Amino acid sequence: MFSAFLNSIKIKELRGRILFTAGIIILDRLPMNIPCPGVDPSALKQYFSQFGQGSAEGMFMGMFDIFSGGALQQFAIATLGIMPYISASIIMQLLTPVLPSLEKLAREGDVGRQKINQYTRYLTVVICIIQGAMAALAMINPGRLGLPHPQNPLVTNPGSFFVIMTVIVLTCATMILVWFGEQITERGIGNGISLIITVNIIARMPAAMYGLYEIAVSHGTISGTRFRLVHLLILFIIFILVTAATIVLTQGQRRIPIQMAKRIVGNKMKGGTTYMPLKVNFSGVMPIIFAGAILVLPGILLRWIPFAREYAVYFQYGSTSYMIIYGIMILAFSYFWVANQFNPIQIADNLKKEGAYIPGIRPGQPTADFLDNTMTRVTLAGSIFLAALAVFPMFLYKGFKIPYNITSFFGGTSLLIMVGVLLDTLSQMESHLTMRNYDGFLKHGKVRSRRQ
Repeated sequence: MFSAFLNSIKIKELRGRILFTAGIIILDRLPMNIPCPGVDPSALKQYFSQFGQGSAEGMFMGMFDIFSGGALQQFAIATLGIMPYISASIIMQLLTPVLPSLEKLAREGDVGRQKINQYTRYLTVVICIIQGAMAALAMINPGRLGLPHPQNPLVTNPGSFFVIMTVIVLTCATMILVWFGEQITERGIGNGISLIITVNIIARMPAAMYGLYEIAVSHGTISGTRFRLVHLLILFIIFILVTAATIVLTQGQRRIPIQMAKRIVGNKMKGGTTYMPLKVNFSGVMPIIFAGAILVLPGILLRWIPFAREYAVYFQYGSTSYMIIYGIMILAFSYFWVANQFNPIQIADNLKKEGAYIPGIRPGQPTADFLDNTMTRVTLAGSIFLAALAVFPMFLYKGFKIPYNITSFFGGTSLLIMVGVLLDTLSQMESHLTMRNYDGFLKHGKVRSRRQ
């Protein structure tokens, strides 16, 4: 593996792409550390410190702070991060099979995809304006989101001018990050948008490790037991096991054998036996994002309704009821995403047109039924595994009182994104190496991308 990294430096084109990516990543971290104008940094720091690690609000804010790369704690100009673009991309993916005009554009090749990407950017701006206004109003009065009121005002001069200025600054910063991501995808290595999210998550890892170090040095307690070296070793083993399980979930697939008619194309014989990979985790991290985004709303809305405030506790982040609802919604959204993105009828028609078939299954509708039933069973296993992985950090926090900024790296969205993006990036690097007759990262087999 180390020789593969050394070989990556020897290849001029790959070296240039790696250095370009590293430079953009450095620039990406700058907006995360520039406070938004009009916000009092000292009051904001004091406000975040009052949550503590033991409160549900602390877990809630910590979850968003991880994806913002630490920008939320100082309300930096990149507080929204790249997430508005991700939300816009998800919306466009869901609308493409529904709207005939978008589906037609998707079939037009590169020209159609460029138009869809342009629409995605326009939608990103709209989402930034909405989220930026909500963030500005939350800084003026955090109680609107059901959060505790600050001891000192967070904004020096609250008013409409602050809201307008904040919306413009946050929107511009997000669009710059989107442009950074597109530049990495075009001229660097890996998927730029995904890499930016991954870097923001990894940027919080040193703080998590330092928090674990503070517990060990101060002889703190975990679940009422004094923290010892053996606990650190157990946490390390758990992290390795959960990471391995995440890799298995990300790379797992059910291979459906496909028999294709042999034909001569030019001087080569094509056809024969191949396979169709059905991903165990076909929906990726989307069900976790959907479930988390939707479960934010009930708790806020119930706090606004006087006679329903007592029910808000059931949607308190990290509670037992929240974890149960969260897991059920992940299962539901996994099937929703598969139903929206996986079309067995179209796949069966394409196989029939190409003269391919599944051994033992008749072409046409029987093939579509077989693929639908197989994908349903595969999705059930993958969604249960995904739900368990998403809930596990909350279980560690609630059961063993480990700070959430540490447990967030033991599963959930953070670990899934890091593992998936790193595998994609290594896959692209390995393609460059094998193309030039260099050894890849593995002596046997190859690193598979999530898109395969």
